Amino acid sequence: MPSPTAQEVESSSQTAILWKGLTRNVLLLGLVSLLTDVSSEMSLTFLPFFLANVLGAKTAVIGLIEGVADSAASLTRLLSGWLSDVWRVRKGLVVVGYALSALSKPFLYVSNSWATVLGVRFADRVGKGIRTSPRDALLAASAPLASRGLSFGFHRGADTAGAFLGLVGVALIVYLSEGGAPRLEAHTFRRLVLVAIIPAFLAVAALWRVKESSPQARPRRAGRQPGTPLSRRFKVFLLAAGLFSLANSSDAFLLLRTQDLGLSVFGIALLLAGFNLTYTLVSTLSGSYSDRVGRPALISAGWLVYALTYLGFALARSSWQVWPLFGLYAVYYGMAEGTARALVADLVPDEQRGTAYGLYNTVVGLTALPASLLAGLVWQGIGGWAGWGPSAPFYLGAAFAGAAAMLFTWSMRGFLRLGVVAAAAQENP
Repeated sequence: MPSPTAQEVESSSQTAILWKGLTRNVLLLGLVSLLTDVSSEMSLTFLPFFLANVLGAKTAVIGLIEGVADSAASLTRLLSGWLSDVWRVRKGLVVVGYALSALSKPFLYVSNSWATVLGVRFADRVGKGIRTSPRDALLAASAPLASRGLSFGFHRGADTAGAFLGLVGVALIVYLSEGGAPRLEAHTFRRLVLVAIIPAFLAVAALWRVKESSPQARPRRAGRQPGTPLSRRFKVFLLAAGLFSLANSSDAFLLLRTQDLGLSVFGIALLLAGFNLTYTLVSTLSGSYSDRVGRPALISAGWLVYALTYLGFALARSSWQVWPLFGLYAVYYGMAEGTARALVADLVPDEQRGTAYGLYNTVVGLTALPASLLAGLVWQGIGGWAGWGPSAPFYLGAAFAGAAAMLFTWSMRGFLRLGVVAAAAQENP
């Protein structure tokens, strides 16, 4: 019997179970995301308040900044995903992406205009765009088939646990700096940025422990080259995801809506910490559940929860109502985010996953610009046109999300239990 090659040994080492169905790479990528989100939440969560309360930017400008930043990230997601398939390398692009985001954050400390903030957000999101598709493909290649949903759910949970820890830090710094003040002060925001720099660079350092796990360790199968057309089922999912993303305007509008209803900056920090804790708990459980029952039904249900949540934000009239609404919002994220990424891996073979994740992230990100711009315009209006007020973006989002859930459910009829069985067919044609 021939001895295994070095590549085969390396490949198998990345799918060896270390803890409860999770591999070494999955655990390390979870740690990287946790540290990155600690940094991002501390430096970016209150950026809309810095823009509105300190720099005096209007909601249309905030929508423009968020939309342009996210859309710029989408273009790099497609390119980096495709390159990771062609070069058959994932980790190098992941490192570059995380490093660029880390290097951009210190410039928020000296930002004094919305144009400067736009530049920083652009660089940060381009870094996210470079890393996201190769990282998701690396994660899929590092996860055993039977625990793919669990692995993606754990990764999203670790990401959100970092957000929880970051927001606890935000709440502490805000409380010590300005107590229960209703508006964010410039010195408080700059302290947040200063602390956030540390975990950003620790995340890049942790990435060096991640091992490459890509198609380079396996020969390509005939008909499964990066240029081969992707499956019909993936394209249907892509269409539904794009429609849903039109509902998903920037979370900046949720924060501004919450402030509009009377919650203080400190109260919002606590609210977001609770949101991320709930998201963490739901995400891992949902990922594991999707391994047993299939993913599409869980995604459809999550999108419907989103529609109900946005309808609730449109109808809300008091600050206490945002607490249960953010709880529902966390349930949506926990049900749908990691599960959708695992579904992409189910629908596409390993040799095409970088491209597939690039397309998925691009469609989701490119719709962020019209979604956020439209939300800002219907709230504020423009020129001589008066907007419809704070409730308008949320009525609009609820309508788009409900339509996307119905389209996805209809298009997935006949394989609503698509999950491990379908993935096994993709891995072993």
